[in-house]
Amino acid sequence: MSEKVLISVFAKMRRKFLRMAMHILPDEDDAADALQDAFCRLWPRRDDINTNAEAEALTTTTLRNICIDNVRKRKVETVPLDDEHDCIDDESHVAEREERFNRVKDIIDRELTRQQKEVLELKEFQGLEVEEIAEKLKIGEAAVRMNLSRARKKIRECYRKEVYNE
Repeated sequence: MSEKVLISVFAKMRRKFLRMAMHILPDEDDAADALQDAFCRLWPRRDDINTNAEAEALTTTTLRNICIDNVRKRKVETVPLDDEHDCIDDESHVAEREERFNRVKDIIDRELTRQQKEVLELKEFQGLEVEEIAEKLKIGEAAVRMNLSRARKKIRECYRKEVYNE
């Protein structure tokens, strides 16, 4: 019975799922691959799925996570190779970097909570892993991730407001 539920939901809602995937992955082939991957991941769990609503919810969540993982995998930091960037140590670049650093430091001091500052310090400056930070501060790993996320978001928002007047 549950096998039929999963197949019928995929058949009926394929276009909706494909559109949802294409909002995250603009290439239609990548979106279709993600949808197929979602089906393949759910297939071994087909006996646990009893209703159409459950199948739709699981598919939506699985598909969204697969699409986000694909986007994350593609983000590759690039470094320009032209002569202009080879002279990174000239005085104007050093001053510019120092100004950005000071601006971010001021935002951290002014806007973040004590715990956000501690977590950010341990992660970014001391290089500790989430598990180590959780153990050191005696808080959960989820709390560490949440504090890191909120701190980074707050820094980004404040920096954009200050620099770009957004």
